[in-house]
Parts: sequence; C-alpha cells; structure tokens
Amino acid sequence: MLESVRLRAATDADRGAIADLLLYVFHDDTTDEVRNLEKTIIEPERSVVADDGGAIVGNAAVQTRDLTVPGGVLPVAHVTGVGVAPTHRRRGLLTAMMRRQLTDIAEAGREPVAALWASETAIYPRYGYGPAADRLSFDIRSREITVTGPAAPAGSFRMIKPKAALAELTAVHDSLRIHRVGWSSRPAYWWDYLLADTESQRDGATPMRGVVYETSDGPIGYALWRVKSDWDSHGPAADVRVVELVAGDPGVYAELWKFLLGTDLARTASFRFAALDEPLQFMVDEPRKLGRRYSDALWVRLVDLPTALEARRYAAPVDVVFEVTDPILEANNGRWRLTGGPDKASCVRTTDAPDFACTVTELGAAYLGGTTLAALTTAGRVRQFTGNLPSTAFGWYRQPGAIEVF
Repeated sequence: MLESVRLRAATDADRGAIADLLLYVFHDDTTDEVRNLEKTIIEPERSVVADDGGAIVGNAAVQTRDLTVPGGVLPVAHVTGVGVAPTHRRRGLLTAMMRRQLTDIAEAGREPVAALWASETAIYPRYGYGPAADRLSFDIRSREITVTGPAAPAGSFRMIKPKAALAELTAVHDSLRIHRVGWSSRPAYWWDYLLADTESQRDGATPMRGVVYETSDGPIGYALWRVKSDWDSHGPAADVRVVELVAGDPGVYAELWKFLLGTDLARTASFRFAALDEPLQFMVDEPRKLGRRYSDALWVRLVDLPTALEARRYAAPVDVVFEVTDPILEANNGRWRLTGGPDKASCVRTTDAPDFACTVTELGAAYLGGTTLAALTTAGRVRQFTGNLPSTAFGWYRQPGAIEVF
C-alpha cells in the first residue's frame, strides 16, 4: 500500500466524499438528488476509508442489519460500498481495507457472519466469501402464459403510492422475512432509499407503482413495479418491470402475478430477484416463457465460526468433525465438532480426526443451505476423509433467496 495512504474509520464529515467516490467507481448518476440519497445510507463509524492526504480514495462499508438464516435471524454485517479510486488501483488498498474490516467486525463481536453482493466475483473468495445464495431473473412473455394457483383468502386489491404506504409495506415484509433465508431487515433509512424512486432508478420507465392485497385483517401481500412503455409494428409492447412481489399465502402470490401479467398494453414482464425455487415456475403452463436466467446473489463469510454455526439450525441430525483454514481470522483455524439438528446446535474445538476439511470460504458458501457440501466436494473444494459429510443437514426446506442489492 502507498506510504501516503492511511486507513481510518470514517467520520460524519466524510459522507459526501464517500458518496462521490462510490458514484464514480460504480458509474452511477451523480445528480445532487442521487448524491444526497447515497449519503443517507452511509454509517460513517462502520466505514473503513483509505485517506491520501485528506482525499478519500477507498472505502469499505458495513450496514448494521439482520439476516434470516436457516432456523433463525441473526446480526450479519452487510458489507457494501467497496471501491477504490482509479488513481489508486493495484496498490493493495482493497486487500488492506477488507482485512481491516473483517478484523474490526470480529473484534466488535456482534456479528458472527458477513455478507455482500459481489460486483466482480473473482475478488471476494480471496477474503473468505463463498457464493451462498443464487437467483433467477425472469424475462416473461406475459401474453403467452397462464398463471394458476390455489384460491386466495377473501380480499381485494388496492392501489397504493409506495412511499405513502410505507407502514403497510413494512408490516408485510417483516412478517415474512423471518421465515425466508437470505432476506434482510430493513432500517427506516433503507426503506426510504428503496422507495426514493429517483429518475436514474427508472431507466426510462414510469415512477414506481404499487398494489396491496388486503383482507379484513389488512394487507397480506404487495407488489411494486414500473412500466417501460413501447410500441412496435404489432401494437403496444410495454414491459412491466417488477421490483418486488411479497406474499406468504400461495393464493395471494398467484393473484399478484396475475394482476401484473395482465397489465394493459404490456406484452412482457421482467423480474430480477427470483429464488431458485421461485413458486411462479410451478404455477404457469409454459415455464419456458418465463425466460429464466441464472446468476449469483449473496456471498457469505463466517467471521466467528463457532457462533455462526451454532446460530443456525440443521435440516437433519449432524455430528461431524471438520478442519478449517482461515488465512485472515486466526481464531477460526483448527478442528471443530459440530453437533445439532432442527432444534439446537453446538460447535466446539476438538482434537478428533476430521471427517472433512475445507477453507472458511466453503463454509460460507454452504451456510445458507444454497450451495451443498456434496457439490463442493465433487468440485475438489472440500476434502472428504470419511463417509460423514453433512450435506443434507446444511440444507433447508427452501432455497435461500435475496430480494435486494445492498
């Protein structure tokens, strides 16, 4: 790292400089509206900045939020805003910031796990992050499919203005996120950020629209979307761009999709945050018309290994010894015995012979139940010494999903 650069914790006075850096390196709109919005989601005391003579040339931040994991909810460091100025690339700043950040998280002792979305997937395995939850994107030919599903509870649709309906959206989201692995808690500042609906977020589409499905007990599902208008030689060809669709009841879930896919003057719909086991795939008569594409989503890193493994639950009884290598956090290294099941778990040090060995990266990949230890073994990433590989135990009853980039 350059001698002129020092790493330090950010201060409130650094908000503007951090926002400017991140908007530049991620090629985002730099209007005053967007800049001021970006400043609101920065937690300065949780940002490691690279300071070169008073200029902020690097940043690695954390949002203080919870994440649903198999069988529970726990504090997880939501790593975000990682970037280095183009004038200071290839100088070791990123590695220095990521190591400092992990050390800070470990020493604070509040969050046993860290998670992020990777802008470049070759980078983060270097720091112990594994691909833990993937996603599907849909590009739907909405006029060529029919959605079917069970009957929804008696209720009706009500159009909303998303910002004005914040309390209702929050209530529905919070009631469901505690059951959906990979979903994050949303502080008030984050809801404000998601619903800000700046011009740059629209990409030529309408302002964000919303609808709730409500019963006599209130809203139990909602959808947020924009519409990109278009006409061609065949007539109207608008695209319905689904931002979020949240519903626990399968009948309500189906009704919300029918509502969106039946939008007048639209021929297509798109959705970028579908889980690998998204129910819509099994509710349509022509699944290929969903236009499914696969990509990675959440990457996970175990910071405090025993606490992290004790905090989640396991789909089957497990009693296994494994050996872990962690090049950054020494406290994770060594042999561990994990015992547990659907109700409780324990992870303690042991000198017993291991059933398998891996790095902390593979444990992060398997942590949410989306990447199997069996797959990692066949890829040569996990070394198996006995027949006791808890691949099924690390799974869960649904695939992990993530419905937002943070």
